[in-house]
Amino acid sequence: MAASGEKPYRVYRGGRTRGKVPRRQVEPQQPDRNVRRRPRRGWSPKRIAFWTILGLIVLLIVWTVAGYFSVRSGDSDANARLQRIAPGIDTVLKPSGGLLMNNAANTLLIGTDHSENGQAGRSTDDHSDSLMVLHTDPKSHRLVFLSLPRDLRATIPGYGSAKINAAMQIGGPKLAIRTVEEFTGLAINHVVIVDFGSFVQLIDAVGGIDVNVPENILSNRFDCPYSTATRCRQWEGWRFHKGMTHMNGHQALIYSRIRENRLNPADSDISRGGHQQQVMQATLSKLASAGTFFRLPFDGGDLMKPLSTDLTTNEFIQLAWIKFRAGATLHCRLGGRDLGDGYLQPSENNIQVIQEVLGNSAPQPPNPADGPFGPGCLSGDAAFASQTK
Repeated sequence: MAASGEKPYRVYRGGRTRGKVPRRQVEPQQPDRNVRRRPRRGWSPKRIAFWTILGLIVLLIVWTVAGYFSVRSGDSDANARLQRIAPGIDTVLKPSGGLLMNNAANTLLIGTDHSENGQAGRSTDDHSDSLMVLHTDPKSHRLVFLSLPRDLRATIPGYGSAKINAAMQIGGPKLAIRTVEEFTGLAINHVVIVDFGSFVQLIDAVGGIDVNVPENILSNRFDCPYSTATRCRQWEGWRFHKGMTHMNGHQALIYSRIRENRLNPADSDISRGGHQQQVMQATLSKLASAGTFFRLPFDGGDLMKPLSTDLTTNEFIQLAWIKFRAGATLHCRLGGRDLGDGYLQPSENNIQVIQEVLGNSAPQPPNPADGPFGPGCLSGDAAFASQTK
């Protein structure tokens, strides 16, 4: 027992005084000089190039899709126009046997111009002013334009002998296709009818065309550009200078309508047909150009307005691809002799030209013995122009 007044246990006091518990003072750590921080990633030239290319690819895809739908809308209208002009035309067109980009095919291009500034007798004249067969041979990377002078004497099925362009007037596109097939021996797979009267808007929409004018031209007085009769009497006519000429829509239309060259009396209506064929070829080349591609989302539908055709949008794309890949473009023409009766009597050498078109024979230029309208084939931009004389 503890003594009186003493506690039986000890009381221990801690060393902490009353109040808040003091926080522990932590000394700041010194940064380790050996640790390297990862630098922030910047825009290196390679990174900029990568994202730029990626953005351009996306933009190209969007632009292509928008252009496709724009052209498809116009192409649907062009298909409907052909069916109104020639119901059941599919019955006379021959199947090509597959995709255009894989198989040879023949497309008949028919140029019509029946406005002629309101001249009497022309409003209902549906003669084909220009006939041309576009032969595509993707396996050989060849593109061939075969021109048929509209005054060639031909047998029109069921109607006898006449100018080959009369088939369009007598029986429309279906009879024109049958006549060309029998005259050339080429199966026609597709048809495109081009209204020259609407070419002004089309050519302006693609930025104009380049045409190799074969000679200096001073036309007779037609479609006077002036408003007064006095000024029109003083006006000499339309002038075109020899050589490559850039034409807008109106100039191209005037060039395709010239019947008389006062600087060369030897020119005739056959030369006029040659001018129209030049305009058609130059327009087709421009339609397949890169510049036209960038206009497609805005102008794709308008570009199809002068056309009536059975070609689908996908087939037009295939034609553009064939033209892009074509290593050689050949310009051929059937022909004959002018006997002074308004007709061209077909030359026996036309058969040889057809073989040249098909690639079964080497291309040969026109034989001088056949006269100024003899058949033959030439290559190069100036080749077709030389055939118009």
